[in-house]
Amino acid sequence: MIETTTVLTHYLFPGTLYVNSRPSVVTTVLGSCVAVCLFDQEHYFGGINHFMLPYWNGDGLASPKYGNVAIKKLLEKMILLGADKKNLIAKIFGGGEVIDTTMANFYIGERNIELAFQYMQDVQIPVVSSCVGGLYGRKIIYSTNTGVIQHSFIDREVRQ
Repeated sequence: MIETTTVLTHYLFPGTLYVNSRPSVVTTVLGSCVAVCLFDQEHYFGGINHFMLPYWNGDGLASPKYGNVAIKKLLEKMILLGADKKNLIAKIFGGGEVIDTTMANFYIGERNIELAFQYMQDVQIPVVSSCVGGLYGRKIIYSTNTGVIQHSFIDREVRQ
C-alpha cells in the first residue's frame, strides 16, 4: 500500500499566524502588512504571520496584528512544535505603500519592514530572502514543509 500525505490548506487573515508541523499550503494577501515566514531546515516545517502595524503600545490585548507580538508568538509556536532556533531561517514579504500619502506617519509598510528585519537580527535568525516595499500588494503562497514561497504582485486600483 502506498502512503500518501494530506496537505492542509489555510488562508491567513490579517492579524493572525499559522504554524503546523504537518505539510500545509498557506495563502495570504499583503498590502502594507508584512508576513514573516519561518522554516526549520532540519525538521522541515514552518509558520507564517501577517501583521498590520509594527508595535503594540501596551494598551489592550497583545494581538498578533502588531509585528513585535506576531513575530514573538510565531517563534514561540515554532519552538513549541519542536523547532530549534539554530535551524530557523526567515523570509519576509510585503510592506508595500499601497495608499498614496505624503504624511510620514502613514508609511506603515516601511515601518513594518524595518521592524521585521530588526527583530530577525535581534533574535539571530537569518533572513535568506525577501520581497518588500514598493507600490504594490502581494499574494503569498507558502508551502510550510518545503519552505518554498510563491509570490505575485497585485496591481493597484486607480481611483478617480
